[in-house]
This record gives sequence, structure tokens and C-alpha cells, in this order.
Amino acid sequence: MAGTSELAVDLADLAERDLLRQRRLVDGVQGPEVWLDGRRVLCLASNNYLGLAGDPEVVRESAAALAAGGASAGASPLISGHMTSHEELERELADWLGCEAALVFGSGYHANIGVLAALVRDGDAIFSDALNHASLIDGCRLAHARVEIFAHKDVADLARRLATTPARRRLIVTDSIFSMDGDAAPLEEIVALAERYDAWVMLDEAHATGVFGADGAGLASDRGVGSRVAIRMGTLGKALGSYGAFVAGSRALIELLVNRARSYVFSTALPPAVIGAAGAAVRIARTDSGRRERLWQNARRLHAGLVAGGLEAGELESPILPLILGEPRRALGVARRALAEGVFAPAIRPLTVPRGTARLRLTPIATHDEAQIDRAVEVLVRAAREEDA
Repeated sequence: MAGTSELAVDLADLAERDLLRQRRLVDGVQGPEVWLDGRRVLCLASNNYLGLAGDPEVVRESAAALAAGGASAGASPLISGHMTSHEELERELADWLGCEAALVFGSGYHANIGVLAALVRDGDAIFSDALNHASLIDGCRLAHARVEIFAHKDVADLARRLATTPARRRLIVTDSIFSMDGDAAPLEEIVALAERYDAWVMLDEAHATGVFGADGAGLASDRGVGSRVAIRMGTLGKALGSYGAFVAGSRALIELLVNRARSYVFSTALPPAVIGAAGAAVRIARTDSGRRERLWQNARRLHAGLVAGGLEAGELESPILPLILGEPRRALGVARRALAEGVFAPAIRPLTVPRGTARLRLTPIATHDEAQIDRAVEVLVRAAREEDA
């Protein structure tokens, strides 16, 4: 194939800089332990925060939906793919978040690029946090609007930019929980600025859905500002253990997205089995607060153990714990040593995170037990010390 030699040079360059990524083969149900390359290991690398991916009720509902509705929705939602099960899930999601309506997308990536490209155009402005998820960054690039990047969680910088913009429509875009650092956005201050400067807020709750709030409705609900956030995105494939995503807000917003969001209009609707699993997971997340408490207990136990072992694990603002190790080679070394002892926590390197902040991104889940958390602490602390010896 033409250009193959050039591609080989690109791959060699990535390998030389310790940035070459390779997939690992995982088998079995996603849970506190998984089969990795044919070996059972303790997993601290999953976003399955509530442990619902393998929950018996979720699996049963998925199987029942598969039997009743078949393997595929068969078409995009505006052709023949919008089924009764999609409608029911969207109503339940809207009720959960206290919004007028919701819309299910094929993924969080689809949702973010679809919303941003649909809502803003020439003469408008997007104000985006510097550490927003890649899907939000790419959505900003696809939107025909001016994009202003404000310093991470810096409300003073955001205020300066809002005060000087001549834009007709102003959209503030931020993660609620940032996926690589686990820190929380200053939602109350951002919402107040939006109201002061006649702007909308679009909030990516991918890592907060199911995790925050008395009924798991997300950080905006937990902070009491849900009704003041115009656009709320959440995922079905993290704490809810299924696949896909949703956007919730006003009925007018959802109707506009049905007509303008290209990633929705031109994608086959999610299959019935996925919708069935997601519906069951939402019902469990809304009512089973014990799962959230177990998740937070595990996060606190893991964080305390790592700090006591002399490791830098950031502030405990969410169940995402970044074990900062610096350079890619050191992060890879610690990850290899931990895996040799049966703890799976892959290295996260640039461009996913800024240079000099390569890390292990550790995510305990609700179904880990205390012995597993303690074992992970012991292995990770030893791996870091041995790598530095």
C-alpha cells in the first residue's frame, strides 16, 4: 500500500517516545476482576463505577429486550429506528434529571459533537475549559463559531472572556468531573456567570452520572443547579453499565437536536438489548444508594492507602484517582510491575494528558471488596518504589 513506509516511521516515532498504544485482550464480564490476555487480574481501569455491567438484573433485561426487539434497530431514528423502548428510556432519563425531555445518542462522543455543531454557528462563541474531554474539543472544532479556551476551572478567566465577547449566542462548555484528573468543575460559579452574561451552560456529566446526587442524577443535581443548566449530557456506558449517551434539557432543545444533530440523524439507533440494559441500570441507580456508598468507600480507602504509601494521588473529589508519575517511561514501568503482580492499571500518557503528567488512572468500583482494595494499594506502592530504585 502506498505510504506504508511513512506509517512505519510514524509508529517507530511513537515507540521511541514511549507513546505507542496497544490494545489488551479482555474476556468475561466486566467487574472487579477480569481476564486479561488469558490471566485473571484485579481491574482498576474500568468506568463501570457501580458494577452494573455484570449485574444480573441488567443482563436479564438486556436479554429480554434482545428477544423481544431483535439484534438491531435497523435504521436511524428518523427513518424506522426509533422504537418504543427508546421513547420509554428517554422519558425516564428526563424524569431522572428533572428536565422536559431527553434524547439518546450512540455514544458520548456522538452526543457532544452533535450538540455543539447543531447549536452554534457564525457569530456565536463557545467558551471551553482547557481540560475538557476530546469529544468536546472536537465538537468545538466542528461548530462554526468562535472558540475561547479558558484556563482550567478558572472562573475569573471565563468572566473576562464573557465580558468582552460580541457574540450573539454564548455557550459555556465544561465537564462536570474531568476524566483524567477526577476533579470537579466549579458549577455554582459557572452557572452564576452564565446568568450574568446571558450565556448557556452545556455540562458533560459522563463521569458523574450515577455517581453523584442522592439518586445518582449527576453533579449538577448534587450541587442544586440542575434546573439552571441548559444542556446536560450523560453516558449510559460508564456507571450505568450499558452503552450510548443522552442529552437532557428543554423540549425545544431536544426537538432542535432531532432535526440538526448530524451524529443523531445519520446514525443507526441503539439496538434493543442496549436500551434494555440501560433502562434497568437507570432504575437501579436511582433507587440503590448503597452502591454509590460502596463506591465512595472504596475510593476513600484506595486514596488513603496510596497517600499513606507516599504516592501522589490528587485530591479525592471523585472515584477517579490519578496516580501522577511524570514521564511516560516511569508510568509504563509502574504499570508493568503492577500487572506482573496481578493488578491492571494501564499507563495514561500524552496526548491524553499534558506532558510531564503521565499517570495511572485508578478507578475502584462498587463491587470491589476491602481485601481487593488493600491488595491494590500494596502492589501499587511496591511497584512505584521498585521502579524508582
